[in-house]
Amino acid sequence: MIDKNYAPQEIEQKWYAYWMENKLFASKPDPNKEAYTIVIPPPNVTGVLHMGHMLNNTIQDVLIRKARMEGKEACWVPGTDHASIATEAKVVAMLKEKGIEKKDISREEFLTYAFDWKEKYGGIILDQLKKLGASCDWDRTRFTMEPSLYEAVIDTFVRLYNKGLIYRGVRMVNWDPQGKTALSDEEVIYKDIQAKLYHIQYPLVDGSGHVTIATTRPETIMADAAICVNPTDERYLSLHGKKVFIPLINREISIIPDDYVSTDFGTGCLKVTPAHDLNDYELGIKHKLTVIDIIDDNGALNEKAVLFVGVDRFEARKRIVKQLTEEGYLVQTEEYKSTIGTSERTGAVIEPKLSLQWFLKMEEMAKPALENVMNDNIQLHPAKFKNTYRSWMENVHDWCISRQLWWGQQIPAFYLQDGTLIVAKDKKEALRIARDTYQLFALVEDDLTQDPDVLDTWFSSWLWPISVFDGIENPDNEEINYYYPTNDLVTGPDILFFWVARMIMAGYEWRGELPFRNVYLTGIVRDKQGRKMSKSLGNSPDPLELIEKFGADGVRSGLLFSAPAGNDLLFDDKLCEQGRNFSNKIWNAFRLLKGLEVQEGKSLPEHVLATEWFESKLSQTILDVQDHFQKFRISDALLSIYNLVWDDYCAKYLEIIKPPYQSPIASETLAKALGLFDQLMRLLHPYMPFITEEIWQNMEERKEGISICKAEFPKAKPVQASIISQFDAMFEIVTKIREIRNTKQISPKIALSLCIKTDQSSAYDAINAILIKLANLDSVSFIQESISEAQTFVVKSDQFFVPLANDEDPAVLKEETEKELVYLEGFKKSVEAKLANEKFVQHAKADLVERERQKLSDAENKIKSLKELLARLN
Repeated sequence: MIDKNYAPQEIEQKWYAYWMENKLFASKPDPNKEAYTIVIPPPNVTGVLHMGHMLNNTIQDVLIRKARMEGKEACWVPGTDHASIATEAKVVAMLKEKGIEKKDISREEFLTYAFDWKEKYGGIILDQLKKLGASCDWDRTRFTMEPSLYEAVIDTFVRLYNKGLIYRGVRMVNWDPQGKTALSDEEVIYKDIQAKLYHIQYPLVDGSGHVTIATTRPETIMADAAICVNPTDERYLSLHGKKVFIPLINREISIIPDDYVSTDFGTGCLKVTPAHDLNDYELGIKHKLTVIDIIDDNGALNEKAVLFVGVDRFEARKRIVKQLTEEGYLVQTEEYKSTIGTSERTGAVIEPKLSLQWFLKMEEMAKPALENVMNDNIQLHPAKFKNTYRSWMENVHDWCISRQLWWGQQIPAFYLQDGTLIVAKDKKEALRIARDTYQLFALVEDDLTQDPDVLDTWFSSWLWPISVFDGIENPDNEEINYYYPTNDLVTGPDILFFWVARMIMAGYEWRGELPFRNVYLTGIVRDKQGRKMSKSLGNSPDPLELIEKFGADGVRSGLLFSAPAGNDLLFDDKLCEQGRNFSNKIWNAFRLLKGLEVQEGKSLPEHVLATEWFESKLSQTILDVQDHFQKFRISDALLSIYNLVWDDYCAKYLEIIKPPYQSPIASETLAKALGLFDQLMRLLHPYMPFITEEIWQNMEERKEGISICKAEFPKAKPVQASIISQFDAMFEIVTKIREIRNTKQISPKIALSLCIKTDQSSAYDAINAILIKLANLDSVSFIQESISEAQTFVVKSDQFFVPLANDEDPAVLKEETEKELVYLEGFKKSVEAKLANEKFVQHAKADLVERERQKLSDAENKIKSLKELLARLN
């Protein structure tokens, strides 16, 4: 007995447990099968499920489930990223609650606390993904700090250092004063703010006047190394080479010309502070300027500042503005829209800072990564992101890979007491190198000090497609050779360079080939007002609450109803409601079929014809779905299936074959209908895994361990275009008759008569019974002459008349006919324009072109019939 209502929570829990128990997501190399591999973009171990994860992982699950059903050895590798900064911040906060300061414990003690925290709280998101239905091979779950992946990172560092690609040097970096670490560019979140532009006078040393600069950072004037003007700026031509005093401290600096300065920004005079601005740093190198770093790691002014030593940079700004005002140097303050960088994890305002860090040279590694995306060996979907990718890769900078943290892979660099540097896998190897290279035979391990920094989190995740298969440590193992390269990567465009490009670089560096063939770039999930979802705005729903309310299938399909690749998704609960309604529609259709009384016997001729029609519609949809998947139009594929199930199967096919109330259905007809429903469940399964499993299991007795997960994905049979065209016309006739009923407010229970003026009355023989049933007709007759007092419409070249007791005013009929004629003539022009487009005709699929030609022919026939009708009315 099928339950009256679909209860997703109970069903989802039941089937996920069944899938796990029977290891239906497990994968192992099988030389007789084609591998299909996806590696999950590893969420932070600190993370919890949000809407972006929901979208990203639903798409991955759709791809992996479809591949599994197509007989491929589908392998979806899950895992988490150790997330250096985020996790360290969590552990530091936890320790503070216990009254423990990080500075008061050893590194080893801190790491013990960190691993304890990870075991207790880390990976919550992976369990949440199971609620979504994610069919990962959970036995393969990896973690970027687990021993073998840790070693892979260390080996990578040593290898690249020995190739001369890694170096240590003082460079300008993004500094997080709260986290006390350097950050990579992708860990900086830029925010628009309302700032102030301060106009400050710098007196000329020769006493002849002053120059005025405009700055948003007056607290850094003590670190100024020069004043810069545009060499063509006529206002300052006479000042080139002259000197000015820095206000308050009276240190002399020169006025230098450089075309970097814009003549129309501020005053046209730029203060150059090489230690505290990236662009100023580049100017400083170019002009060999002194570098004075006046801000310490905590964001406070140091001794080199002379003034306000030990004061936080923002408090120092207030105090220096006050003093500049009092001493007459500040001449103007104006409101100014600016952008500041903030730390993704701590929220602190980033300080551009010169720092001794480790860097990876990127220029050579970027070349194959750029070339193989530009030539489509690796395809980005949508392709519009190629331009962004190229722009980044052609202007690539060396990567700052060190972080001043304890949680992460510690940099394998060891120092002798005299500062000599040795890079080696571990201290034992470093000691061997020291003895062999420097003949320091009395040296012991305690004489070596390891670099305290750890590597950037991305320095482990860029190896992810290789390291999850242990391809760094063991580059010729069975798994890496079978599963690599992976097939498709699903991620967001915001990390296209920071993660995707780096994985491509690592692929060519380590294995000489691409790491994946396709990159599907999702959009950002926004609210219906277009705002990015965030906790601070309070506009981000809890995904687990959505699943509880609408069911996982409802949420999955709801998300994908409007999620085209690369475009943002405007999320509304109504999308999930639509998904839930779709689940209920499917459930009710199945209940209807299973609840019918059955009578042994053959199908009626009209039911045979309807089945043939639906089989062609199914095959046509399968072809469309496969085409959409090839082009990574995942949402379009779902909409094709949705329309097939809701409109063609439920609203049309079932209405045709459904017997009258309390009458039985022929066993052959029901068997055909259930067989087609089985195909629909398979087609829909990648999108809606739970309800399709529940229905599929209830269609007939299944052996234990059998699942729709591994049932064959539907394959298209030959499409009968003629029968589709015939039924399209029939459904149009039914629609027109129903419109007449609505317009004239005639009850659906009252049978109407239909008269048809046609040259091919035999064409209606096969569909006559269906037409009578769907339109509720008492008769269908064929006529030679038009009926003047009847409701009239045209389908293709045939004219249809529905006689009614109180017919419509001929003037009204004429007006409606003229409107339809205008519409059809416009439609005809649009189809003609499409067929006149050589690119469309040459590149579109043959059946699509043929469909357009058929549309043109139908429009021409209708126009002819409408003109004849107008002639009579006139």
